[in-house]
Amino acid sequence: MSDVTVKDSNGTVLDDGDSVTLIKDLKVKGTSETLKRGTLVKNIRLTSRPGEIECNTKKVKGLVLKTEFLKKA
Repeated sequence: MSDVTVKDSNGTVLDDGDSVTLIKDLKVKGTSETLKRGTLVKNIRLTSRPGEIECNTKKVKGLVLKTEFLKKA
């Protein structure tokens, strides 16, 4: 996995354990939840796909987010 570079919407490199902020309201599939713009997501985990990260929020656990909707906090 170390050969995969994961970048946020601004091109900043992300690492395991980083905190990110949402830059857009996102509806969560399978739930009635909407994650609001500006929500801070702590302790992200990188996946094998360069455009996705795994994380947990207060309301939704085991969430996969696309990096195009994130910026490093």
